[in-house]
Amino acid sequence: MDQTNESLVAVNHVGRRRPDGDGWLLNDLNLTIAPGERLGLVGPTGAGKTLLMRAIAMLDPIDSGQVSWNGREVGPALVSAYRSHVVYLHQRPSLVSGSVEANLRLPFSLRAHDEKHFDLDRTAELIGEFGRDEGFLSRDDKDLSGGERQLVALLRVIQLEPAVLLLDEPTAAMDAKSALVVENWIKRWVSELSTQRAVIWVSHDDQQISRVTTRVLRMSQGRLATSAE
Repeated sequence: MDQTNESLVAVNHVGRRRPDGDGWLLNDLNLTIAPGERLGLVGPTGAGKTLLMRAIAMLDPIDSGQVSWNGREVGPALVSAYRSHVVYLHQRPSLVSGSVEANLRLPFSLRAHDEKHFDLDRTAELIGEFGRDEGFLSRDDKDLSGGERQLVALLRVIQLEPAVLLLDEPTAAMDAKSALVVENWIKRWVSELSTQRAVIWVSHDDQQISRVTTRVLRMSQGRLATSAE
């Protein structure tokens, strides 16, 4: 999948019906996200933000429309490769029993990432950038706070070098200092030269959204409203 300068991801007339078929959970949604963009997605609980993020990540089926990657529709044959580039992070991530290091090594045991290798030195460097020392790697998952679990999940995704991060309340359980570190790191990550990266960030914190995003879209009842700059 070669990258272009136009858009990384495009959502075109995407819809998802309610399970009973009576109406729509997502209704005729259209958006694009370009390299270097930090898109905020806001709206009340139940507006459909998480459903949209999961649809973009191709984790849930859609009943109409299409998702495109670099101008190419993501059909069944491309889903696996697409998911290695466009990654969704839930606000309450699941960790396996064991150490932080075991959780960070886990993705490399999966077939989808069999061409990649766990790099302990790079991981230690990343942990340092987020204000933790190497001892953090030996911490057991049962001893982690909610915010630390979110950090481990974020590190687990970042080390796979995706192009687009779909972040669903990624710092909701973190203290203010840790959240700010994550915000600043993500902004640097997106803006690094010679890369084509982007992020969609869901948050109920208006101040956070104003700090981390370059454009904001508002959702209501499964629809996207006009941009809220």
